Amino acid sequence: MFDKAKKLYDLKRQADSVKKQMEEIFVEIEERGVAVKMRGDNRVETLTIDGAEDKRLKEAFNRALKETQKKVAKKMQGQMGDFGL
Repeated sequence: MFDKAKKLYDLKRQADSVKKQMEEIFVEIEERGVAVKMRGDNRVETLTIDGAEDKRLKEAFNRALKETQKKVAKKMQGQMGDFGL
């Protein structure tokens, strides 16, 4: 039991480390007046259209991404249960 808990703790630590590393990666793209700065964890940092930052669109995009990730995780949990995990 202790061995399993230690393995789970180590996995969580590794996942946290990877998450932190992903948050430090940035990509900036500009295309026809639209500029997006996005982190490695797929979170939009800034979104500008014709030089004006659009916080509402940025927030909507990030919320949609979060909800999508929740649905995918829920579906994957069900499938992983089918495999006995």
